[in-house]
Amino acid sequence: MWSQICAEAREAIAQEPLLGALIHAGLLHHGNLQSALAYRFAMKLSSGEMSAQLLREIADSAYASRPELVLAAEADLRAVYERDPATHRLMQPFLFFKGFQALQAYRIGHWLWTEGRRDMAYFVQMRCSEAFGVDIHPAARVGKGVMMDHAHSIVIGETAVVGDNVSMLHSVTLGGTGKADGDRHPKIGNGVLIGAGAKVLGNITVGRCSRIAAGSVVLSDVPPCKTVAGVPAKIMGDAGCTDPAFAMDHLINVTGMDEDEG
Repeated sequence: MWSQICAEAREAIAQEPLLGALIHAGLLHHGNLQSALAYRFAMKLSSGEMSAQLLREIADSAYASRPELVLAAEADLRAVYERDPATHRLMQPFLFFKGFQALQAYRIGHWLWTEGRRDMAYFVQMRCSEAFGVDIHPAARVGKGVMMDHAHSIVIGETAVVGDNVSMLHSVTLGGTGKADGDRHPKIGNGVLIGAGAKVLGNITVGRCSRIAAGSVVLSDVPPCKTVAGVPAKIMGDAGCTDPAFAMDHLINVTGMDEDEG
């Protein structure tokens, strides 16, 4: 993957020399994906309150301590490349797509949280929200191979769990239903597709390979391999395919609904 990204970077510079400095600094200056990820994290989240050098040291420590963070980044990058028709190069999400960048920032924040460095984890969450418009609590658990398309205004709460190979679009909320403490956020199974603007609220479970239609408000458990839509969301039928998060098909075939689900 790293060799392909570097080849794409050189091609991009040949096509648009004005981006040469950015692409060299962000990609070609580094010997591997881990180093480039740490640099990008530092550049995007640095501010007058926290220098890029300090953030780079945090990211380097995270990747050295947890090599699986790099593997998760590779899976996330591949997910965007394979599922987003607007993505034509692996380097695009890495350099330009805030969904991918915000997810990698969350992963470092989550590492800080598990290391007991909670105030620093909150700082990363704050800067991620400010820089990308994506607010993921560092205690949330997010699997690998996740795509957050466009990503603007995505909110994921403290006790939420997101499985592997999930796709979600902008303005998705995985939130609570009140001010009660404890386990209060959704659990999203592997391979789920969540449409734009959908709200999944409360300590509920969305079964694997299900679809949540755009704009839906989900307040109760969703069985595996089903499509739900509406306010509040109701089961509209089967998911329509075995891997909705990969297919990215948001259309609902109303005529195919079961009679008892209509």
